[in-house]
Amino acid sequence: MKIINGFKLAEEVLSRRASTEFYDNNLEPEVKQIIDEVRGGGDAALFACTLKFDRVKLSSLEVSKEQIKDAYKQLDEELISALKLAADRIGFFHRRQKDMLANPPAGQLIRPLERVGVYAPGGTASYPSTVLMTAVPAKVAGVKEIILTTPPRPDGTVAPATLVAADIAGVDRIFSIGGAQAIAALAFGTDSVPAVDKICGPGNIFVVLAKKLVYGVVDIDGLPGPSEVIIIADDTADPAYCAADLLAQAEHDPLASAILITSSERLADDVNKEVERQLKGLERRDIAAESLKKQGIIAVVADINQAIELANLYAPEHLCLMVKGADALVKQLTNAGCIVTGESATVVLGDYVFGPSHVLPTGATARFGSPLNMLDFIKITSLLKVDKATLKQLGKAAAAIARAEGFEAHARAVEKRLKAD
Repeated sequence: MKIINGFKLAEEVLSRRASTEFYDNNLEPEVKQIIDEVRGGGDAALFACTLKFDRVKLSSLEVSKEQIKDAYKQLDEELISALKLAADRIGFFHRRQKDMLANPPAGQLIRPLERVGVYAPGGTASYPSTVLMTAVPAKVAGVKEIILTTPPRPDGTVAPATLVAADIAGVDRIFSIGGAQAIAALAFGTDSVPAVDKICGPGNIFVVLAKKLVYGVVDIDGLPGPSEVIIIADDTADPAYCAADLLAQAEHDPLASAILITSSERLADDVNKEVERQLKGLERRDIAAESLKKQGIIAVVADINQAIELANLYAPEHLCLMVKGADALVKQLTNAGCIVTGESATVVLGDYVFGPSHVLPTGATARFGSPLNMLDFIKITSLLKVDKATLKQLGKAAAAIARAEGFEAHARAVEKRLKAD
């Protein structure tokens, strides 16, 4: 990993606004073409796109109940129990959030969305945690129908772990389609796939660009880019723990960012050596090595205050504190999707089982963005009840402002009621 010494140099390297580098490419016209094909061709276009891009000839777009039931038989009990534990904790966390809405302020109606689409990456891999982290908060919010789309495996099936997670989370229907074509189907609907009100979940650049292009037709959770972590550590931190969490982030993707900011030169050197040692035993070592070579940084600064300033500047998706007195520093950390503290602090628990959703703002959008949560699946309608006393109290002011803006009909609409009173 690249070691940077001094605050000024680290500031230059880590300074960024919301990063558009991931999205700035020439793929958008191709993605738009796929969307247009699905919008015009419906199910036939989905079959054709799946054959073209995934090289899978599907006989059916929708996963059957029998396939879901059979998926349980293909998993060991330990994994099924782990998925149920994760779902329980995610549900508990978001039910507590829902409790805060039990008594909304006067003038607001709070209702869940009707139908939500969840996208889970698939194909050669499976991400059951993504299904849980998106579908469970939607279920807690009271969404009436949850639709899952995920790419098929080379044999045309969907990974058993994904199917079991969807069943545990309460997903209503599952379709084995992926990529931009899945996003288009969810946004506009086909004969088989119902149109939704909101699309959530991460994916590759085709998925992200498709979400960007259909926004406005439907709502989206955001435009997630490559995963990222900043670890702030002092000389009390365990180099092996630091290295393990950096590698856990780096193995996601060659574009992932794993960054350590420390006030200890000794720790910086030890972590760098430990990363090299642990890297050798990883199954995804090539991916992790490329990530660390391109984006991996160890910044050595004068003190923890400088480390905090750099972290706030970078606004990371994940922020892990491996320092003495970590809890006292949390209030100073203003820009992060998720902050992890504690003597056994590791981002990995948050990725799978802690409770809050692991769908987090990336690319510096933690300056203004939030993790996916139950509130993303509700809508608020303002409720205005106007009686004669309210009209008398507010009517003249409303008419005055309306005329100042050049809207005479607005003013007269109020004044007619005032005169009638």
